[in-house]
Amino acid sequence: MHITKLQPFILHAPVTRGGISDSTHSITHWGAPGVAIHCDSGHVGYGFSGTHAHLPTDRMIVDCITDGFGPLLTGRDPREVRDLWQTLYYNPQLRWVGRSGITHLALGAIDIALWDLKAKAAGEPLWRLLGGSSQKSVEAYNTDGGWLNWSLQDLVGDCRRMVEQEGYRAVKLKVGGKRLGDDIKRVEAVRNALGDDVRIMTDANGRWNLPTAIEASRRLVDYDVTWIEEPMQFDDCEGHRRLAESTSLPIAMGEQLYMAMQFRDFIQAGAVHYVQPDIVRLAGITEWWQVADLAHSYALPVVPHVGDMAQTHQHLCIAHPACHLLEYIPWLRDWMKYPAQVECGQFLTPEDPGAGTEPTAEALDTINKVS
Repeated sequence: MHITKLQPFILHAPVTRGGISDSTHSITHWGAPGVAIHCDSGHVGYGFSGTHAHLPTDRMIVDCITDGFGPLLTGRDPREVRDLWQTLYYNPQLRWVGRSGITHLALGAIDIALWDLKAKAAGEPLWRLLGGSSQKSVEAYNTDGGWLNWSLQDLVGDCRRMVEQEGYRAVKLKVGGKRLGDDIKRVEAVRNALGDDVRIMTDANGRWNLPTAIEASRRLVDYDVTWIEEPMQFDDCEGHRRLAESTSLPIAMGEQLYMAMQFRDFIQAGAVHYVQPDIVRLAGITEWWQVADLAHSYALPVVPHVGDMAQTHQHLCIAHPACHLLEYIPWLRDWMKYPAQVECGQFLTPEDPGAGTEPTAEALDTINKVS
């Protein structure tokens, strides 16, 4: 097998109810700038990043894929994924202009596409290629009902629906609003509505300073919250260490960490308890696996953030022993040929060859396609 061409694409999918907000962002669409890697065998692998659907920066990512990395890939065997990753990651010209920005996101999309190709060539779902078992179950927790721009009534109603009608036993709520008291009232209302048997995760999206995070953690403990996610600025390892020393509430983080070395620093400092690597922020599946192995060696659970919103993290959770719980957000569901599927709060095991990253023909024919 040899790579013959790279074909870029950009997909923009509308989010729930036309717009969502957390403590730091408000968006109407989710972006998936990516690439289809074609081989002389006829196989095609698909990989993409995850963005806030900003077309200028999405174009920078796909330009980097084709113009920066493309010449290094053409003619290579796509099954040699780890060697290709090393070649691309340590390329001196591209590394000089970015180790954790656009070049990193572009490499992540390529790496995902290569693993999709490798699994398709083997005729296996990615989880089986990576040594996973069909006997393993992965629980889903739903993030798509806890947005800050939901009214209290809508928030409680959505959480009740997810639990009572869809079978979820874990939901996530956004916090970090203008007043901490309002955050606490929202968590209290959901806890009272769902009872004690449903897990509630909270996510501040990096909004708080250290004193506010300490106070919020002290108050959230009263509502049996599973974790506080990204309580402070994403790169502040020392601040998260000090927070971890001050509270019994576990800290979850990782979606905004772009390099395995950053995870190493947080883990060694005792600044994180639930590790949340994301293939579209790290340089793909290859670097994600490095982080998952590191967390597992410290006996820390890995609960990926799902910037891909496809099946890929599901395959990885089935295959890696540190993973048993996975976030679910359905924004790309209608755009994927093989979307992630959840029944009664559990992910259904994929059986189709590949990583589940292939867009539908209709999705690839949208106006945001890059020729």
